[in-house]
Amino acid sequence: MSGLRTASLRRRVTVTVLVVLAVVLVAVGLVVDAVFRAQAERDVNAVLTARIQLAQQLAKQNTAPQNLLRRVETRGVQGTLTLPDGTVLGGPGLPADARIRQVRATLSGPPRIDGAKLTLTADESLIAAAEQSLRWVLLATGVGALVVVAIALLLAVRFALAPLDAMTRLARSIVSGGRGGRLAPERPGTELGRAAAAFDSALDALEGAERAARESEERTRRFVADAAHELRTPLAGVQAAAEALLQQPPDTPQEQRERLQLLVVRESQRAGRLVADLLDLARLDAGAELDRTPVALRELAAVQAEQVRLTTPDVTVEVTGPDTVVVGDRARLTQILANLTGNAVRAMAGRGTLTLEVTADGFTVTDTGPGVPGPERERIFDRLVRLDAAREQGGSGLGLPIARGFARAHGGDLWCEAASGGGARFRLTGLPPAPQGGLRCV
Repeated sequence: MSGLRTASLRRRVTVTVLVVLAVVLVAVGLVVDAVFRAQAERDVNAVLTARIQLAQQLAKQNTAPQNLLRRVETRGVQGTLTLPDGTVLGGPGLPADARIRQVRATLSGPPRIDGAKLTLTADESLIAAAEQSLRWVLLATGVGALVVVAIALLLAVRFALAPLDAMTRLARSIVSGGRGGRLAPERPGTELGRAAAAFDSALDALEGAERAARESEERTRRFVADAAHELRTPLAGVQAAAEALLQQPPDTPQEQRERLQLLVVRESQRAGRLVADLLDLARLDAGAELDRTPVALRELAAVQAEQVRLTTPDVTVEVTGPDTVVVGDRARLTQILANLTGNAVRAMAGRGTLTLEVTADGFTVTDTGPGVPGPERERIFDRLVRLDAAREQGGSGLGLPIARGFARAHGGDLWCEAASGGGARFRLTGLPPAPQGGLRCV
């Protein structure tokens, strides 16, 4: 693949304009020369015609042949008169190599001149000389015009391309580390204005991408550090409980051994859940692939409500709303609902009322817990962000980011708002509806 041709723009513009001007000057010269020659020929013809008419008038006035011939001849025009008796009157004629034009006429008049033959010869050498002079003038004028235009173009193009020089200087400053500089065109509607505006937009996008990359790198670094810290806690618990279990003497009571074994299981489950959440986040970052099928949200909510009733009997669970069927990944929608209900149960400390409301394009999960303060309602969707109540309940700070990630992967969104009677409400909307009479629900 050939690269971009980067010849000097000043030279290209100058040469192009000079070539165009030279072509125009040559065309104008040819037109002027042709017009001049045509006009000169018309003038010669007019002179010869006038001389013939004069000769006819003089013949009718019975002018002597010698006088007639002398009066007809003029500068550049010579005549030859052949009388009826064969006498030839006239000058020596023109040189053989002369450019001539001849006109013949038969005179009428008195007997001595009636029927005489008059031949007028015009010398075109004067016209040729004038043409040659004109051509030299046109050539000299054209060359002079090209020289003057070339000098003027060098100055004009330098001035006209000053904005491109400004773009070049700004680009070099960006490469050398400078940031924040912009061209800020005064007239963004012109060609250079549009180019400068596009250049500024590219710089905005570039610097924005750099800032986003730095922020992403910082978030990743912080996330890795927080994840390592979160994993270290259950792993340390597993290690401590396992070492204590191994160091127990043979006569240790069975009840104490079971407590240590239960602690190992709980801490390992906690670490496993954290690792599973981290894997889900990694899948979301890589672009989660969904197994889309028609899903009945009312049925999904009823199953999740039954699980909550079994695990936390002190929580009253209500399911409301229509039998909405959407197209989505049943497992991921179940995970979203499980994360939201689990978050709500922890916020209520295992006591209260949980409402699952199915809507036309999603569902809402409302609890009677302490609620989420306004400034925190968006921050809780960041990774490893936990409020004090969730931290006391042992939340990892990954459930809500995972739920929002899978919601957006479905084409919807998830956000938090205040409930009318206190507590928090998490609203999922934007799930695509299933076609009527389409696939069978799963």
